[in-house]
Amino acid sequence: MQREEAGELLAFIAVAEEASFTRAAAKLATSQSALSHTIRKLETRLGLRLLARTTRSVALTEAGERLLRVIGPAFADVDGGVAALSELRDKPAGTIRLTTSEHAAHTVLWPVLRPLLGSYPDLHVELTIESGLTDIVAERFDAGVRLGESVAKDMIAVRIGGDLLMAVVGSPSYFADHPKPTMPQDLADHRCINLRLPTAGGLYAWELEMGPRELRVRVDGQLISNNPQMTVRAAVDGLGLACVLEDLVADQLRSGNLVRVLEDWCPPFAGYHLYYPSRRQPSAAFAVLVEALRYRPLRKFDQSR
Repeated sequence: MQREEAGELLAFIAVAEEASFTRAAAKLATSQSALSHTIRKLETRLGLRLLARTTRSVALTEAGERLLRVIGPAFADVDGGVAALSELRDKPAGTIRLTTSEHAAHTVLWPVLRPLLGSYPDLHVELTIESGLTDIVAERFDAGVRLGESVAKDMIAVRIGGDLLMAVVGSPSYFADHPKPTMPQDLADHRCINLRLPTAGGLYAWELEMGPRELRVRVDGQLISNNPQMTVRAAVDGLGLACVLEDLVADQLRSGNLVRVLEDWCPPFAGYHLYYPSRRQPSAAFAVLVEALRYRPLRKFDQSR
């Protein structure tokens, strides 16, 4: 690739990201007319229209979207390699963009980020909390945090949290009128609160397991929500049974506002992992973050000593 061609592609990426010639020109420290001339040269060379321009907006054409998907990750890798040179500095520095779920942000990330940011004043973290799964390469995140079972096979995954448990719960008022289920099949006779999955859009099938028996139970009830906290509140108010992460209902179980059932059918499963592309060149700041988050289970005390 010629130096001039690389410059054209960088100009295109800037316009695509900013959706504005004015902002892109300011970002590249050039004039709008020079930037517009560069984009026209790129389109002429490729024989394709990459941007749809109006007096008020700039949007990618189909060809522009395809080009950005191809060259965006490649130039991001170059940026990462340059950023990795910060390892030569005394202190880790730079911005790390993370995408995570709300539960992981509060329970796993923040307890680590709070002291870490205090220790490294030149380290910056942009934390985006999302319900669904995110393509971290396409969205140009440095890493994501999700359950281990949700991480793509082509990613490097680092465990950052312990095992998790699901809990099937109901209120004492609900169980005053309904017998407690002792087997998953009993759920067919109960009102249950469904959770709408943010990514696929379907309803969460309750995953229950005992030994070799693994079941995915479809339940029915009056309420469907895409928010786990809402399902907990509905269960406390006696609307039916809910199946949520155990730590979301720990306080309610201790206070007696909720009662747990089918506990033998809810074994632990692998918790949260930090994941990132295998080709990513880690910077000093990113390496510090990974090591701080890395899960280190407490070793059990050896009573024989």
